[in-house]
Amino acid sequence: MQTRSRNFYLIPYVIWIAIFVIMPILLVVYYSFLDIHGNFTLANYQKFFTPVYLKMTLSSFWYALLITAVSLLVAYPTAFLLTRTKYKQLWLLLIILPSWINLLLKAYAFIGIFGTYGFANALLEVFGIGKKQILFTDFSFIFVSVYIFIPFMILPIFNALDKLNPSFIDASRDLGASGWTTFRRVIFPLTFDGVKSGCQVVFIPALSLFMLTRLIAGNRVITLGTAVEQHFLVTQDWGMGSTIAVFLIISMVIIMLLTGNKKRGGVG
Repeated sequence: MQTRSRNFYLIPYVIWIAIFVIMPILLVVYYSFLDIHGNFTLANYQKFFTPVYLKMTLSSFWYALLITAVSLLVAYPTAFLLTRTKYKQLWLLLIILPSWINLLLKAYAFIGIFGTYGFANALLEVFGIGKKQILFTDFSFIFVSVYIFIPFMILPIFNALDKLNPSFIDASRDLGASGWTTFRRVIFPLTFDGVKSGCQVVFIPALSLFMLTRLIAGNRVITLGTAVEQHFLVTQDWGMGSTIAVFLIISMVIIMLLTGNKKRGGVG
């Protein structure tokens, strides 16, 4: 009886997954085998393995890795400090709050900040450096991307650090371990699942960025996400756009499998 009841409640979930996950993926795979005239072809997959698209793939992975690495370097010490503040939940809310704002609005805000007459250049003039080209550079693209994704990196790390038993740290110090050794052998291994979750939720969307590459990087940064947008909206080559999307989906599945949480035997 309980099994039937459980299966009954699974029906809406299965229908949702089938309509909004499985069917769109199958549709993308189907379109990847069509040329611009709607004829069946394997040319899209052959074209993907040409130097142009392979270089674009490496560029996408490089920028996604860079954004994830910078986000982690900023997020881990921030989350660590948050767990030791008095009103940590309030501070965490203030950090997460900007993620509720529309991405497009934040992008246009940074266009104003990094523009020729924006706040950043005004600050440089105060220090006597003079105006610089900040917008439409790799720096501005990575900076804005990190700003947008960093709440999603902080949250899982904060949760992992907040659940960490302080007795492990006390025991490490009682045994004579230095602060760095305690962090390397106790704190980081015990919070590594939080780090993996944070890297997953940052790396995967960073891999397919397209809006920021246009607005902040001025199309100087070309990624697979940019190529998908161009093929679907500009060249109308849905087959090639779908082929790139298929490889993005495969890449994301592999990343999810590699960063999936596994039971850890103990402290390394």
